[in-house]
Amino acid sequence: MSLRFFLVAGEPSGDRLGAALMAGLTALHGPDITFHGVGGPLMQAEGLVPLFPMEELSVIGLTEIIANYRRLARRVTDTAKAVVAQAPDALITIDIPEFSLRLAAQVKARAPAIPTLHYVAPTVWAWRPKRARKMARSVDHVLALLPFEPPYMQAEGMGCDFVGHPVVTEPQATQAEIAALLAKYGLDAAQTTILVLPGSRRSEIDRLAPIFGAALAPVLARHPKAQVIVLAAPAVAAHLADKIGAWPGAPVVLDPRGQDPAAFAAEKRAGFALADVALAASGTVSLELAASQTPMVIAYDMSALSRWLVQSMLLVDTVTLVNLVAESRTVPEFIGKACRPDAVGRALTTLIEDEAARAAQIAAMDLTMDRLGRGGEPPGLRAARAVLAVLQSVD
Repeated sequence: MSLRFFLVAGEPSGDRLGAALMAGLTALHGPDITFHGVGGPLMQAEGLVPLFPMEELSVIGLTEIIANYRRLARRVTDTAKAVVAQAPDALITIDIPEFSLRLAAQVKARAPAIPTLHYVAPTVWAWRPKRARKMARSVDHVLALLPFEPPYMQAEGMGCDFVGHPVVTEPQATQAEIAALLAKYGLDAAQTTILVLPGSRRSEIDRLAPIFGAALAPVLARHPKAQVIVLAAPAVAAHLADKIGAWPGAPVVLDPRGQDPAAFAAEKRAGFALADVALAASGTVSLELAASQTPMVIAYDMSALSRWLVQSMLLVDTVTLVNLVAESRTVPEFIGKACRPDAVGRALTTLIEDEAARAAQIAAMDLTMDRLGRGGEPPGLRAARAVLAVLQSVD
């Protein structure tokens, strides 16, 4: 029996999830399967026929969404029409809830028989819990990345499976990759190394680069031989280079421009492994650092309006996933008004100098990876099994 799926992803992380899910579906069902929708290069490599470029959906922050509202609204309507016209066996939306859930609602209104699945549960446990109830009107089933999420979805009448987080399957650096990084940039494995990850979007870098640079100054004054490595995301590498020109410590920039993607991925892994500590923007990168057992300080700021809206509705005392999954508070975080250079710098200095603090983080990281599915079936395959089980229940 042939199967047809319509998938929608809007960011690189969603593209990775979608590609792994597609590979899992093909492995379990066989080649008689087709994929249409919106996705990036990884999903297209798995056979996705794109409706329009994924980059059109890459919007972050409440104010940015408001600014792009009309364009996104048109895309929602156009995409819903395409889904209904193709009548797939299922619509699978991946993250980007501001777009995905509006799309699912329009599809349900026009073609209620099409099963709708959403991959990556919205963070209703953190803020805006009523989203789950509203979501249940148009989403049949949720594929959750975090083990504590299913009850929130099921309480509102949706099916939900915890399928594991893809970070548990990511390869870690080899000794050869670390040696290559040291040789290429003249780094010293014996010196303290600070990895800095200031975000993957221009808006993030504009806000965080000045704060991160100022936070590094007192740390480097106390540890003058420390090495600073900055990881550049592909889409903003040139912009990042401009923003960190005045940073102290002559940072080494891991720049993907002009590099083979596989070579840069190896360089990135090596940077994570070499680092003694990291200073990172809030987000899923905290799980990548946890997978490599790199102790971290998390910091993030946003526009004044976004900051006010989020903080007025926040239900948890931490947004760092390691803290949440491990049920600990070992990772220091500085969000919104708390994201100040002096406070961030003190936390980074403490982490460098306090062996017990680093050990506590590493223990929490190990527990996090176990709870996210380390050692089990790959998340993409688990997600594919869940999708096929939903289709069987519909039949």
